[in-house]
Amino acid sequence: MFRALDLTPRAAVRVVILGQDPYPTPGRATGLAFSFPPGAAPKDSLRNMLTELQADLGVVKPDGDLTGWARQGVLLLNAVLTVPLGQAHGHKGWGWERLVQQVLQATAADGPRAFVLWGNPAQKLCAKLPRDGHLFVQSAHPSPLSVYRGFTGSRPYSQVNRWLAAQGQPEIDWAA
Repeated sequence: MFRALDLTPRAAVRVVILGQDPYPTPGRATGLAFSFPPGAAPKDSLRNMLTELQADLGVVKPDGDLTGWARQGVLLLNAVLTVPLGQAHGHKGWGWERLVQQVLQATAADGPRAFVLWGNPAQKLCAKLPRDGHLFVQSAHPSPLSVYRGFTGSRPYSQVNRWLAAQGQPEIDWAA
């Protein structure tokens, strides 16, 4: 449940990608927002994210394991950290959002960060974060229901890497 925070401790965070809740399908949730288990073929939102990655940077990522991103300082955090099997959004409103909001506030207070906020829920959760010094990349969610409402063509990965380079930080190797 706290794997995102274990793999990307607060001091190491450079980028935050905020998801909604874990995959409700058995065997899919990994503790990292959007990520699939190693070797698993990406589906749904993650497949759309990787399609955009290829269009944006020409990077082909062969599987859905995003552990390599987390190890480079990309905090892949969901707004809700648990979900009942088979029931998306089943634990929404249980208090996870308040905890995650505190994590985001603390992360923002540590210095400049890039926040990638896909969809209205992520954008609302981060609405009170300070804007000065941070990058906020906002678009529609990559889910199949909204991918063509502003996610496709949004080029989030190159925006983040350009910003990191301007901050004097290494770019994210999105192929990892």
